[in-house]
Amino acid sequence: MQLDKRWTVRDRYGNDIYLTEERWEHIIDPDNHPEMEDCEENLKQTVRFGRRIQDSLNPQKYRYTKEFDDLAEDNTHIVAIVLCRYRKGEKEQPVPNNYIVTAYQKIMG
Repeated sequence: MQLDKRWTVRDRYGNDIYLTEERWEHIIDPDNHPEMEDCEENLKQTVRFGRRIQDSLNPQKYRYTKEFDDLAEDNTHIVAIVLCRYRKGEKEQPVPNNYIVTAYQKIMG
């Protein structure tokens, strides 16, 4: 299955994480998080260098956060939600499949 990947970055833990065109369009949709449209580079930095916290209910879900001083509406951080899963490789072996589900800005103290 070929995904329309927009980009892939490596986090500070050595995981390759990608964003698809479909997920980017979801993020910047006017009904979701349109303030993220000019923050794509910040999103990459969040995944590369941000703090990562594993979800207590879903161990495959991680929240990456990073502080920025130039966000909209007094927001202080970008939050990226990443699912870390596996898919079958060419020889049926598990291959990491880590991708951004959504991202948004938030005021955090």
